[in-house]
Amino acid sequence: MSKRKKPRRRPPPAAVDERSKRGALRTIAGFEAFKGAMVLAAGFGVLTLLHKDVNEVANHMVHVLHLRPEGHLSEIFLRAADKVTDAKLWAAAGGALAYSTVRFVEAYGLWNARVWAEWFALLSGAMYLPWEIVELIAKPTPIRALVFASNLAIVVYMAYVRWRASRPLAE
Repeated sequence: MSKRKKPRRRPPPAAVDERSKRGALRTIAGFEAFKGAMVLAAGFGVLTLLHKDVNEVANHMVHVLHLRPEGHLSEIFLRAADKVTDAKLWAAAGGALAYSTVRFVEAYGLWNARVWAEWFALLSGAMYLPWEIVELIAKPTPIRALVFASNLAIVVYMAYVRWRASRPLAE
């Protein structure tokens, strides 16, 4: 009898990343959860404007923030308030809920070292970089620079994590 050789197959990909440092992944997970919480809070804030005179609220905010009522920023803010409807507020709150849900799911996956979450963090972070570069060039501010640097660091680290995972283990 002749023995058939079994074809060599790669093992299936792991669902959990055992090679990466949990501390780094959990730091990124915390950052993603923080972003999700901030957007969720903003969404709830938007809902507090339902059935209110948004123009009156905007005028009050201009006063509280000590903006010049005839200033350019105030004018833009007040014009935008004129166009707000309850339907638009619900849509903004729904968008905030959807975005924060994505951030929370990503944070859960990174916290638990899931490979799919590493890929997701890499791809979603890389997707924002072109817009952040344009914004940083158009109007450089310390906040924009910090956001860009943070997202760039996450993308570079996630690329490194996924590259290292594709390398064979040293024996």
